[in-house]
Amino acid sequence: MGTASSRPTASGVLLAPPAVRWYGGAAISLIWLAIIGQQVVDRSESTASAVVGIALVVVFGLAFLVGAPVAWSTPRRFRMLVPAALLALSFCFFPWVGWNVTATWTYVGVLVGMCVLSWGVTFSAVIGLGAVALISGGVTWGWTEDILWLPAVIVSISLMMAAFGRTTTAMTQLRNTQAQLEALAVERERNRLGRDLHDILGHSLTVITVKAELAGRLLDVDPARARTEIGEVEELARGALADVRATAAGFRGVNVSGELAAARSALDAAGITADLPSSTDVVPADRRELAGWVVREGVTNVVRHSGATRCRVVFRAREVEVADDGIGPSTAATSSTGLAGLRERVEGSGARMSIGRSDLGGFSLKVML
Repeated sequence: MGTASSRPTASGVLLAPPAVRWYGGAAISLIWLAIIGQQVVDRSESTASAVVGIALVVVFGLAFLVGAPVAWSTPRRFRMLVPAALLALSFCFFPWVGWNVTATWTYVGVLVGMCVLSWGVTFSAVIGLGAVALISGGVTWGWTEDILWLPAVIVSISLMMAAFGRTTTAMTQLRNTQAQLEALAVERERNRLGRDLHDILGHSLTVITVKAELAGRLLDVDPARARTEIGEVEELARGALADVRATAAGFRGVNVSGELAAARSALDAAGITADLPSSTDVVPADRRELAGWVVREGVTNVVRHSGATRCRVVFRAREVEVADDGIGPSTAATSSTGLAGLRERVEGSGARMSIGRSDLGGFSLKVML
């Protein structure tokens, strides 16, 4: 709680941290110690006695100033030792002012309140201070109405500062919580960006690699087809770059129809027979973006890891499946970063993902929408 820099609130108002606000208010309140200082000087029998008394007043004031920050940095079960020490220090003035030392107990009560302990402990300590001040005043000056003002001041100001201390603590906790939420939001956005970039580049670079290999094989036997493939590689690279920029800006969306077209191109380039749906009408409108991500990652997985000759994408009511006739579930396929990112995306949207062996004999990726 004792940070030294100010922090802006959401409304833009600059708020000082608790220790700064405490020192400001506490320093102003020390003006009332001038009354004790005057009494010490008036009742001193010598200059040396006056100097010692004033020095004790200064020490008392400094102890009060550092009391609350010290209490905040002390384990809760030991915090009451701080106002207890200030109470003991107040009796140093007894040789000069007698039971007028109770006039300094307002400072002790304020520290009790700023310890931010349970209300039961706070009430007990504050009422106890007020009661001792009342009894000492009655015994010393007689039981008149005038002796009531000091206990009333001690109790009222101490309880007011106890409420202030709790408010300050709550504000600090809220500020810390806000900082933690901001850090979590940044981390979540970083994870989202990393996952999207992986999915986008993983798919695009896989297709680019397959098409480049195909163009290399066709270069001697079919130069015209090779040039076509190289042109498509260039278009894919430009598209991937545009996708990366759009994703970084947070504007990119996935269209399931576009992903089907991209899947057909990728599978054809890899020499895999594509069995794709001709329509996306069966997929609910609010789930088509998620279905697009499933098709993208599922087909990328087939091209990279399956060794398949056939890939089938099926849209059913509330379900998307990508299946192949390849080697089936393997460590490389099931533990891929892309599938992990897809699972996170799927579960984050309230859907459910499962992987296993397909009825074609290879790998199956299913998402229940």
